[in-house]
Amino acid sequence: MRNKGAIRLLAIVFALVSLYQLTFTYVTKKVEKDARLFGAGDVKQEQAYLDSIRGENVYSFLGLKGYTYKECKELEMNLGLDLKGGMNVTMEVSVVDIIKAMANNSKNETFVAAIAKAKEMQANSQDDFVTLFGKAFSEIDPNAQLSSPDIFGTLELKDKIAFGATNSEVLKVLKTESEAAIDNTFNILRSRIDRFGVSQPNIQKADVSGRIIIELPGIKDAARVRKLLQGTASLEFWETYTYSEVGGALNAVNTKLAEINAASETTDEAPEVKEEVKANDDVALLDKIEGESQDSLTNAKELAKTYPLFSVLNPNQGKGGSSLAVVGYSHVKDTAQVNKIFAMPAVKSVLPRNLKFYWGVKAINDGGTIFELYAIKVTSRDGKAPLDGDAVISAHDEIDQRTASAEVSMSMNGEGSKVWARLTKDNLQKSIAIVLDGYVYSAPTVQSEIKGGSSSISGNFTIAEAKDLANILKSGKLPAPAHIIADEVVGPSLGQESIQKGMWSFIIAFIMILVYMFFFYSKGAGLTANIALITNLFFLFGVLASIGAVLTLPGIAGIVLTIGMSVDANVLIFERIQEEMKSGKGLSLAISDGYKNAYSAIIDGNLTTLLTGVILYIFGEGPIKGFATTLVIGIISSLFAAIFITRLFFEGRLARKKNITFTTKLTDNWLRNAHIGFIEKRKVFYVISGALIIASIISLSTRGLNQGIDFTGGRTYVVAFDQPVEVGDVAESLSAVYGHAPEVKTFGGNSQVKISTKYKIDQEGTEIDDEVEAKLFEGLKDYLPAGTTKESFLENNRKMSQKVGPTIADDIRQSAVWSVLFALIVIFLYIMIRFSNWQYGLGAVAALAHDTIIVLGIFSIFYGILPFSLEIDQAFIAAILTVVGYSINDTVVVFDRIREYLGLQPKRNPEEVIDKALNSTLRRTFSTSLSTLVVLLAIFFFGGTSIQGFTFALIVGVVVGTYSSLFIATPIAYDSKLRVQKVIAKKH
Repeated sequence: MRNKGAIRLLAIVFALVSLYQLTFTYVTKKVEKDARLFGAGDVKQEQAYLDSIRGENVYSFLGLKGYTYKECKELEMNLGLDLKGGMNVTMEVSVVDIIKAMANNSKNETFVAAIAKAKEMQANSQDDFVTLFGKAFSEIDPNAQLSSPDIFGTLELKDKIAFGATNSEVLKVLKTESEAAIDNTFNILRSRIDRFGVSQPNIQKADVSGRIIIELPGIKDAARVRKLLQGTASLEFWETYTYSEVGGALNAVNTKLAEINAASETTDEAPEVKEEVKANDDVALLDKIEGESQDSLTNAKELAKTYPLFSVLNPNQGKGGSSLAVVGYSHVKDTAQVNKIFAMPAVKSVLPRNLKFYWGVKAINDGGTIFELYAIKVTSRDGKAPLDGDAVISAHDEIDQRTASAEVSMSMNGEGSKVWARLTKDNLQKSIAIVLDGYVYSAPTVQSEIKGGSSSISGNFTIAEAKDLANILKSGKLPAPAHIIADEVVGPSLGQESIQKGMWSFIIAFIMILVYMFFFYSKGAGLTANIALITNLFFLFGVLASIGAVLTLPGIAGIVLTIGMSVDANVLIFERIQEEMKSGKGLSLAISDGYKNAYSAIIDGNLTTLLTGVILYIFGEGPIKGFATTLVIGIISSLFAAIFITRLFFEGRLARKKNITFTTKLTDNWLRNAHIGFIEKRKVFYVISGALIIASIISLSTRGLNQGIDFTGGRTYVVAFDQPVEVGDVAESLSAVYGHAPEVKTFGGNSQVKISTKYKIDQEGTEIDDEVEAKLFEGLKDYLPAGTTKESFLENNRKMSQKVGPTIADDIRQSAVWSVLFALIVIFLYIMIRFSNWQYGLGAVAALAHDTIIVLGIFSIFYGILPFSLEIDQAFIAAILTVVGYSINDTVVVFDRIREYLGLQPKRNPEEVIDKALNSTLRRTFSTSLSTLVVLLAIFFFGGTSIQGFTFALIVGVVVGTYSSLFIATPIAYDSKLRVQKVIAKKH
């Protein structure tokens, strides 16, 4: 083997990178174990421990760069919500409201009609809303102008839409502005999510414009999350106080709290401010940040007793800060306690009525743990801000020509300009706080009175910070409310159960594969294959960690399936080596030629599966994307391990003149000399397949498929009860509250059910979600223990909930169809080009269609009969595409051997040559199919209820795919080629 040194070096580098990435997961688990020991069962103490070391270095790789716990947490292997519990939300920004706001809610009849028509068109179209609106507007009145004064030709848009601008020019502006509003909404949502206090939240834009996908691990109060996410952004401008103006009031708070604590100690009552204002090591940390010491107060407990407020809020006594309005600093873990203190009635009595406090939106230190507290002055009788976001016409970031620093320019409408002039005049050399959603984003100091409504905000901004602030200021003018169109809640107990079952299925499958390879290919080749398999697994997890991939339950299935399929490359190599040895070649030459001759089949087979994985990644969402990610990475890493790692081991043994065995006495002659007449008996298999296809089509036409809410829209709940329940009784009870009988099925046992309903699925809003959950509780309360509250039911009995709106269901359905069709087209083209013969492509695609129809037919025939879910959802589409990839891998290996044999024996009877080629692949087909089935059966029996239907589709697909690659694909390619030859012969 050439370049052994380079391959060895690459393997070492790959291993070091994987080790480096996986150590972050090890470190975080170790820290969290220490936190559990510290907390001794107290979750709050455990979280306090983690908060306290959030910004501290806990790991250093090879003594180089140090990493804080927060950084390690961001770099660890991410688990999906199905493995650790939490909430997955898909939100859609209302572009309709953006367009209406830009047109100042125009009453123009054509405009109103176009908006309504575009909404109707959106239900069955993949185009963005602005494009649909443009089409609808032109269809309703081809001569109407969007730039007319009563639509978009407004004073506010005069700088962007010129008088007499064409409709296409206006639509271009609308697209730009709507995308900017979507970006801004994304930033606002991200900021809100950061304040939920969950670890490893994830927010990303979906492939469909205007959609945002959010994952919140560990969330229990789904109703609160929905309300917070769907609230409209509130931008406000406030006057402020300095510390010198409110320092006395803060001292008074300390005195009042000390009195309360002293009184509670005297009466032996629990103090109103508890030990949460206790020993606080972060006072010293804060003082280091501010460049001072706290030598006079070394005893933290005395500090907490004497200064209850200042033990959790370090006062800004002339120390500066980012703004004059900053009055103190707190560690992130103490901010809730500060809020609690200021909310106490006794504390409110000693504070000025026109004083309130807001936190800064971002931490001020590198560790992300220290936050500033701003003092806000309330000057109006109704307690509202003197100026809000409606006054802002435009805002954009720019570079100051004099200082070359980033700044933000802002323009206001007429009324806003007057208020802004008064505000700036009354607050010279003071700060005005810019507040969004109750958090201060900036508090610039006023240098002079600003008239005319145009002003610039400068500071130590980076270009990115200036851009963010400009977007924040624009949010008031272009409200872009985001609605939840799909959500899924997984309870922590269900997540833990999934982890346990997923890991058991993984371990059992892995051990079974190792045992099988060792048994079938002996301790020589089998042991080497097992080492390569373990190396492949190590590389796979390392890559997943390095790219920040989220490991889901389907992802674990993808890994386990990859293990099963990765055996195929080793099997192909070992079988070719044995063939070379039986032809009389020596061990060294047989190994060299065996690898060389196996490359074509390995690359062709894995490349087609890889293409399927890529298509699945492009069209899939959420867990399906996770499955595709692990599948694609697994295929690449398994190829590297099977081709190069095993070769390095063999070369090493050869160099030491050691023998290598590739089979055992029991398996040496297994299927070695088979003589099955595949082509001769092809019509028998045509009849068998035809009967299965006809039965499938009849069932699909009459019974149809059990479509899940991914394709129909609706809500699904998994509910656990203390005692077994009858699904018919549950359905009847829920029918009384919903007005129709929802679908109720057992889910993993008689004491757990899955409930699906379309009740008010076409209506949006948090009040609708609350109503559906309230009715669910009402309908099920007779099956719950006496005294169970709605909150307790949602937290403890509801194990999982999922909502899919009609719009996203339509998109999922379309993407599913396109993904399958696109996969078939790509595979047909690849095989046609690779084998220079369209008949091979036809045979392969016919076999894939055969496999797909039969799998669909079995799901249609047996749903409601088998004791597990056969629901058609996104996971099923992933299974179908995996079956396509597996089947084509099998078929390509067979075609590759046929091509080889026909090339070596061109003058012999093609039927005999093809039969011989097919028989020669039986050992490889048996080993690969058996190992893959062993893996899938382990997942099916031990992987948990939630993926049994998914795994069943794969099991059926592997059996049918193996059958079709031998008995359908090749005969069809043979017959079609024969028919073409007959047609050509007739012409001549």
